[in-house]
Amino acid sequence: MDTAGCRFPNSRVERCASNIQQGYSTPKQPMASLFARFSPPHFRPERDMPDLSGKIALVTGGNTGIGYETVEQLLLKNAKVYLAARSGQKANAAIERLEAETKKRAILLQLDLADLRSVRKAAEAFLAQESRLDLLFNNGGVMISPPEMLTAQGHDLQFGTNCIGHFFLTELLLPALLQSHADTGTRARVMHTSSIGHTFAPGRGIEFESLKGGEERDEWVKSAGGTMGPWRLYGESKLGNILVSNYFAREYGDKIVSSALHPGSIRSELNRHASALLQIISNTFFKFPAPMGAYTQLWGATVADADSINGQYLIPWGKIGKTDPRAGDRALEDEVIAHVKEQVKEF
Repeated sequence: MDTAGCRFPNSRVERCASNIQQGYSTPKQPMASLFARFSPPHFRPERDMPDLSGKIALVTGGNTGIGYETVEQLLLKNAKVYLAARSGQKANAAIERLEAETKKRAILLQLDLADLRSVRKAAEAFLAQESRLDLLFNNGGVMISPPEMLTAQGHDLQFGTNCIGHFFLTELLLPALLQSHADTGTRARVMHTSSIGHTFAPGRGIEFESLKGGEERDEWVKSAGGTMGPWRLYGESKLGNILVSNYFAREYGDKIVSSALHPGSIRSELNRHASALLQIISNTFFKFPAPMGAYTQLWGATVADADSINGQYLIPWGKIGKTDPRAGDRALEDEVIAHVKEQVKEF
């Protein structure tokens, strides 16, 4: 993989590319080494992304992991980037690091996806500063959190954060997304970070009794089990991301490009709720570095053919893949959208 022409030779992404070229031949990543040798990325953000001067982007969960790497690459390509995060302290620390690395400064947008009032406040704050939004990365989220953890409005923390919060944010930002098309003649792009974990969704895909706190949910959690229950809830939230993406692609496809994606098995803070043993096994054998997790959503947002990816599911490292068949269930999609709209209508 040629690294000539990289503008920032010391960036983590270039170091990552160098490691890929060597097959990740490190004792800590034997399986990642094998996978990288057989399927190296063809897309390289520092080489393949166009200049984004004049573009306005928003990245949720931008203070860490894949979100941080996404913000960094957008800044390096001269986009104006809003870094949305729950913790102002952590976000400001990330913004300082990013400025030191890129010589560009992201803009803080305080956002707690687990609180619908915070989502509206964040959207209003953005719209007060910008009339247009060109690139929206619905990237933030939680994974296999304990079932007793709920959002501020009492929803399952995973579905409430990953699916409902991002749906509401996208809906509130629609005026700016649509204005992007009006101003530029180019469709705005929305990348919804899902996961191959959507296949863990139970039964038909969404068991609605599991989504909000109460006795019915308590019974569901008990029957789901302490080990698999959190994974099934995670699967529901990630399947929800795909269904929401499909909805926006169909309803607004003439003005917005909406795609869901699996970023790959990436080392990040996302699995902090996993057991210590699972984290050790996962990070040792199956995890790629965080910069690679940004590749697919950056590809989809900046260089992929708009018509080809609208309403599609993207996979590493910048390809169109296939979902679990339940993600194509239009009746289920309609039920999920109706459910989510009902949850946000008072906010």
